[in-house]
Amino acid sequence: MRVAIVGAGVVGMTTAWRLANDGHEVTVVERHDGPGEETSFANGGQLSYSYVAPLAGPGVLSKVPGWLLDRDSPMRFRPSMDPDQWRWLMAFVQACNASTSEATTRKLLRLAFYSRDLMQAFVNRPEARQEGGGFDFARRGKLVVHRDAAAYDSACRLLDYQASLGCEQQALDRDATVALEPALAGIRQEIAGAIYTPSEEVGDCHLFCVSLAHLLQGNPAVTLKFGTRVTELVRSGDRVTGLCTDQGDIAADVVIVSGGIGSVPLLRPTGIRPMLWPLKGYSITVPIADGARAPHISVTDFANKIVYARIGNTLRVAGMADIVRGGAIIDRERAQTLVTQTRSVFGNVMNGADLDALQPWAGLRPATPTGLPMIGESRLRGLWLNLGHGALGFTLAMGSAGLLADRLAGRTPAIDAEDFSAASA
Repeated sequence: MRVAIVGAGVVGMTTAWRLANDGHEVTVVERHDGPGEETSFANGGQLSYSYVAPLAGPGVLSKVPGWLLDRDSPMRFRPSMDPDQWRWLMAFVQACNASTSEATTRKLLRLAFYSRDLMQAFVNRPEARQEGGGFDFARRGKLVVHRDAAAYDSACRLLDYQASLGCEQQALDRDATVALEPALAGIRQEIAGAIYTPSEEVGDCHLFCVSLAHLLQGNPAVTLKFGTRVTELVRSGDRVTGLCTDQGDIAADVVIVSGGIGSVPLLRPTGIRPMLWPLKGYSITVPIADGARAPHISVTDFANKIVYARIGNTLRVAGMADIVRGGAIIDRERAQTLVTQTRSVFGNVMNGADLDALQPWAGLRPATPTGLPMIGESRLRGLWLNLGHGALGFTLAMGSAGLLADRLAGRTPAIDAEDFSAASA
């Protein structure tokens, strides 16, 4: 089958990898000059399979007023006249209840654990370890650190429930937390406790995309068309039959749109309107000097919603979820918040470096109101979607690609595909 994939971020590249291994003729079209150069470029780096609860949770709405008044808050909202923003927000508010959040979490955990299995199989393949195949992958475990005793107690009460869903976690008090990760000694007195998950992993998402590109380039049935912009989906009646690009037309039996938030205007002329809005996030990348107080285990500061992941010889610091317009332009005040928080937690880890030396980055994470991605065939024949992973693109990419590949091949999927239906978009 001839398959054209729009987008070479982590979702598009993993989809291409799975479909090429199924024997399809695959063409990937990407407007940037290489893979993983947009939202996948400098994300948080955590493959966080056990922490996939949606942003739309029962306690979120009560926190929003405080967040809006705090310039350093983990979330910002700037209203616009765009009706799509308000449509998304209304659906988000409706999803902020316990029953919806719990159901979504169960579905996402199944997808995440499937993704973990596929990632493990990938890194164990001999060709994945060849030249160009590395992406600083490591199983480092993860600590979610709580500064508030009530929040920690609430997290502890969830352990049994999380265990029933397949998570392997343990609660640590202050002393045990610092004993496990000595780099947290500087905030020891602020720590109420932490939840430790030993199975969590890290990696460089951009390098992962590059690794997949290296591997795919050796397959004669795969074409990677970088620096190529898709201008239109080609239709014949109620069927999508290919792509118009600025480099010529591409015929296809199946078109898969995995272009993140940029997919919305591409799909609009077809009548497909996926409910996506970009959650703008930020990161900095800190070179780790000899003797610096940097964590070996991944750390999430629960109160500030900031993640710290050691990737190779760097510390990736990421956070924020800004519901704003204006593209991926870096708001220096927001990026500076990451610098300030990192210094407060890990002291001299940045060795006096200023913001510009820490490679500030911003990305637009395409999120659905519920947090469930759309994976599968749309209402139009021949048009498939793999969209809406929000901040979990790296974590869920392999599982999403596997799920889509199973559906396309007519195999029984490893997990319930209807949980992520794209037919209603």
